[in-house]
Amino acid sequence: MKLVLLGPPGAGKGTQAVKLSEKLGIPTISTGEIIRNAIKNETPVGKIAKDTIERGELVSDELVLEIVKDRLKDDDCKDGYILDGFPRTLAQAEMMQSVENNIGVDFVINIDVSDDEIVSRLSGRRVCPSCGKTYHVVSLPSSCGDKCEACGEKLIVRKDDSPEVILNRLKVYHELTAPLTRFYDEQKILYTVKGAESLDAVTAQVMDIVGRQRR
Repeated sequence: MKLVLLGPPGAGKGTQAVKLSEKLGIPTISTGEIIRNAIKNETPVGKIAKDTIERGELVSDELVLEIVKDRLKDDDCKDGYILDGFPRTLAQAEMMQSVENNIGVDFVINIDVSDDEIVSRLSGRRVCPSCGKTYHVVSLPSSCGDKCEACGEKLIVRKDDSPEVILNRLKVYHELTAPLTRFYDEQKILYTVKGAESLDAVTAQVMDIVGRQRR
């Protein structure tokens, strides 16, 4: 099973990807995580991507595509995969389906969340810079206050979670990523869930779609 998760930043794609990965036994390919690790480790890709991401803009299509193609060569992808954060543009989607790249997609789940809800979610997000564990000051606070429950590191606000950058990320999303819903809808492989509902309710919607596709 090869599927794509779409939705604005902060819609919960990563959370749903983890649950799907556990249920289906296939890996999640998160371009955001791959690129953030590259930035942390100061790799060539990380150095190229760092300034762009901190402005709330998107890394070039060609660079992201090469990152994904390289990851899909790993053995754990032979039975399928979940793409989280890719494609983000219509150009990326078209490049995926080109003869030379041929990255398969069976169906696409779009997590629909309003801009107001996204700003509220992301501005309250806190991240551990050491282990990567994520919290939220309202919906998922750390029991250790401003420190990570797992490793004790002081939590931080990612630069791309500042209100100004969030608004720019949403602007970029609506301009470049939202058209993907039309692209996949025309192929009749798009399914949309209501992302503003509770975590369990969103998960139930996602699992229902997956269950129907597996029949």
